[in-house]
Amino acid sequence: MSEKPDVPPIWDAFLTPRDKQVFAASGYGARGGFGKRPALLIIDVNYGFVGDKPEPILESVKRWMNSCGEDGWEAVAAIKKLLVAARAKAIPVIYTSGLRRGDAWDQGAWAYKNSRVNKDYLGKSPATLRSNIIVPDIAPEPQDLIIGKQKPSAFHGTPLLDYLVHLGCDSVLVTGTTTSGCVRATAVDAFSYNYRVSVIADGCADRSQASHAINLCDMNAKYADVVYSPEVIDYIATLPDGLFNLPQGDPNAARIFARDKAAE
Repeated sequence: MSEKPDVPPIWDAFLTPRDKQVFAASGYGARGGFGKRPALLIIDVNYGFVGDKPEPILESVKRWMNSCGEDGWEAVAAIKKLLVAARAKAIPVIYTSGLRRGDAWDQGAWAYKNSRVNKDYLGKSPATLRSNIIVPDIAPEPQDLIIGKQKPSAFHGTPLLDYLVHLGCDSVLVTGTTTSGCVRATAVDAFSYNYRVSVIADGCADRSQASHAINLCDMNAKYADVVYSPEVIDYIATLPDGLFNLPQGDPNAARIFARDKAAE
């Protein structure tokens, strides 16, 4: 793992002495390395998961039940820098956000484990109607790809794998929310398709600090390299120009996930 200088892994505080001994002895956590043709994935960084402004999480979840609060906005700041680097080298940028029918018939199992879903998540108030809007600080540009999804993994029931194959990608750089949910599910599926996976720790956020740390630990052990944005930005800068045949740009592609001024 590439950590911040002079800072132990974020998960160390949550591991027992035995856990640390097991990881040291078992061989897990080897560095897999970056690929040669990466795509930057931005998983569900929308109003629903970070709120509409930076504020303490216990305030944010009053209006946005899935919000990661201020930790989500720290991830947004890191993603903004990653986007600058990715677009400078014209590597693919792929966003996901939730996509539901207006009557929420397709919510499926989401209602089983949260008592607020039927009241707060299904568009019963003007605020929650905007849950899936990607925050404007990192708004998609016309050449970016945007995928609506209904389940945790960005691969489940979506064209993401098709897009990665079409682009000739051999690796993914994963950011977004939440670390223990959609980020992890996406990283595991990418690993299952034999992609090299880097999860960018400071570009991810979770509602639970413990879940964030332990899931980074688990992904780093088995499925991905957990890295930080400065190293990723340096890596992107080393890539040759002209690697990808990106879309020319569709200015209407992001419309369903764009900020709705009239709703404010």
